[in-house]
Amino acid sequence: MSHSNPQLDLAKIEAKLSHSNLNKLPHTRLSLFLEKCIEGVGRLTSWLWLFLMLLIVGNALMRYFFNTNFVALEELQWHLYAVGFMLGLSYCFIHDGHVRVDAMAEHWSMKTRVWIEIIGLSVLLLPFCFVVFEYALPFVQRAYRLNEVSPSFGGLSMRWIIKSIILLAIALLVIAAVSRCLRCIAYLKGARALSSTSSEDL
Repeated sequence: MSHSNPQLDLAKIEAKLSHSNLNKLPHTRLSLFLEKCIEGVGRLTSWLWLFLMLLIVGNALMRYFFNTNFVALEELQWHLYAVGFMLGLSYCFIHDGHVRVDAMAEHWSMKTRVWIEIIGLSVLLLPFCFVVFEYALPFVQRAYRLNEVSPSFGGLSMRWIIKSIILLAIALLVIAAVSRCLRCIAYLKGARALSSTSSEDL
């Protein structure tokens, strides 16, 4: 007896779970390119969670069965978690997976939501990103100049690498915000989604 094995359409599932309808905004060629880049980084980053899980299990087994542990491997755990979380911010944003006040937004028209989105991006998100980047840049530069290492014996060296992820994550979030702005502007101008490619093809 044969059983069908339907594949999950994540884009449709996300659309049903989201009440914002902002995933229906039309794409421009530039926004599509920007989101494809973020999508690629997000998919590569997702493999970190598998490696992190294996690392955590390996460290636990060494601790309980061999009564030993390596500080560098333990530090690598939270380094990988930080990388996965920070690089996942922009991926979460383009998939509209962040928290919204849907109880209010669901009563607004699509045009009102788009204007609120533009104002929120321009007044809140983008200024926040620029402030974080401005403070994080000397933070990373100092770690690089001093060749900062872990204060723990046997810990990881070159801490500027993990700190640099802050800059990369913020840059990706800015790119995601710019892409969303372009899509909002395209909607207000009455543009339609690109016929040959869509956000579901990312």
